[in-house]
Amino acid sequence: MSKAHVIAIDGPSGSGKSTVAKQLAFELGLLYIDTGSMFRGLAYSTDANNIAMESGPQLIEFLNTCNLEYGKSKDELISIKGKNLTHIIREHHVSKLASIISQLPEVRNYLLDFQRNLVVKNLCVMEGRDIGTVVFPDAFCKIFITASVDIRANRRLKQLKEQGNEDVTLEQVIADVKKRDDSDINRTVAPLKQADDALLLDTSDLNLDQILEKLKTIVSDKALQTGINL
Repeated sequence: MSKAHVIAIDGPSGSGKSTVAKQLAFELGLLYIDTGSMFRGLAYSTDANNIAMESGPQLIEFLNTCNLEYGKSKDELISIKGKNLTHIIREHHVSKLASIISQLPEVRNYLLDFQRNLVVKNLCVMEGRDIGTVVFPDAFCKIFITASVDIRANRRLKQLKEQGNEDVTLEQVIADVKKRDDSDINRTVAPLKQADDALLLDTSDLNLDQILEKLKTIVSDKALQTGINL
């Protein structure tokens, strides 16, 4: 059976998957796809336009007319209705909104089609929470990245402070990480879980260079096994 030309990287919030997936794609010369930014963008935009985050005709109409665009340029990763949301979606409050909207079947189905269309002509690194289980169950390489709650919360806090969010405490972030984990794992539609054929990589005690070396070894081995040219 042929395999999709996708390196699927899944994992919980704060595991470092976005950072390493982006760098891995850069070093391998592949398209990088951050699915989390898509959920964040839709969550921010629905909230900003006073659209209820619930199933129904109002949400469907928004999805049909939102004109979501991904990867237009280096400085415009994600835009909706022509507005560049690349930086604003990283604000702390958007995480909670994304957790809510990601549970809606209409949103997940819309992004499922959108994400699959993105890789029709591209070998890519795609990261999220259900890439290897739902979006691309036939991905040639699947990796599930995780880390302890404390490590993930500290990483997230550092990121927030670098973005100017000085009022957020570690306790708040730990609580948010645990709440997001519970929501992602227990949601009815496309819950967060490791695919049966995904390799587990715990990054708790690894730095970026060490993680990348491990990832490149995994990807190279999988490509060789499946006959895919990187």
